[in-house]
Amino acid sequence: MPWKVTEEDLESIAIGAGILGTGGGGNPYLGKLRIRTLMAQGRCVEVVSVDELTDDAVVIGVGGIGAPTVGIERLPRGAEPVEAVRALEAYAGVQADALVSVEVGGSNSIVPMIVAAYTGLPVVDADGMGRAFPEVQMTTYHIYGVPPTPAVLCDAHGQVAIFDRISDPRTLERMARVVTIEMGCRGDLATPIMRAADLRRTGVLDSLSLARSVGDAVRAARRAHGDPAQAVLSVTGGLEIFRGKIVEVERRTTRGFARGRVTLTGLGPYRGASMAVDFQNENLIAWRNGQPVVTVPDLICILDMESGEPITTELLRYGYRVTVLGIPCDPKMATPQALGYVGPACFGYDVVYRPLKERLAV
Repeated sequence: MPWKVTEEDLESIAIGAGILGTGGGGNPYLGKLRIRTLMAQGRCVEVVSVDELTDDAVVIGVGGIGAPTVGIERLPRGAEPVEAVRALEAYAGVQADALVSVEVGGSNSIVPMIVAAYTGLPVVDADGMGRAFPEVQMTTYHIYGVPPTPAVLCDAHGQVAIFDRISDPRTLERMARVVTIEMGCRGDLATPIMRAADLRRTGVLDSLSLARSVGDAVRAARRAHGDPAQAVLSVTGGLEIFRGKIVEVERRTTRGFARGRVTLTGLGPYRGASMAVDFQNENLIAWRNGQPVVTVPDLICILDMESGEPITTELLRYGYRVTVLGIPCDPKMATPQALGYVGPACFGYDVVYRPLKERLAV
């Protein structure tokens, strides 16, 4: 059944998407402010299930691209994703019937809502990752055969770049990344164009509803003075993998990404232990006492220990006391085909992916 996004929904989605974003996907607070402003102007956003669309309905994906460190320093005008979608429609000679997130993580869960608020188009309750990943080809849409182009990239000045006749999504990633860097390391990308039948086959379904449920659980735990991290686990079926204090953050913006490592020393039951988490926009591998305990594509989520607020990679700071969670990825992300796009080896690690519950059971 369709549902209209309320202020309460928005608050929960921002929290839940921030957690599911595994440290990336764009700062959820900024995304929330953008859509809240539009809602205050009387604009509304409707979310629909893919099953409420006809098989031949045209769905366009849209989201931000670039380094999250730049995203909080260089604020967007606000209309970039709308201009990207409209330019893609004009170039391809199609008209969108609905919009969808490329990734549910962080503010990228909200980018399609911004376009929806301006255009009146519905947002489909789905995405292409069930989390966030740093590169264009790392979506279930492309992994399972949806063509990556035509695609349109729009910058803060309203300038657009059009990509076409690129059959390999990895090639689109390389080209779009270079252009994004020249645009100041931040832009909005509209891709892919697909039919609802293809979205149903390739997408991670009901992910916006999951983000809302995760956020609802965190907010309920806060009101009851409970443990927000345990509330997240009750919704996602994940595991707590560490509690500790951040003692070091290595972070650099390079080649259009925020890359680095955060190091923690254990607190409570983890006293005497250490954890390091490597990231490329998103958290990639969690090492406990030098051994990998969670790897991509499973989710590694760093939360403020008291509030359960997600801490994105650009906001990691010395002294934060945090809880680190591992959450199983969507099954579409764990197939042999998908691991060729999003497994540890794709990020340069000589580590074999094993589901987190299997790895931690040893």
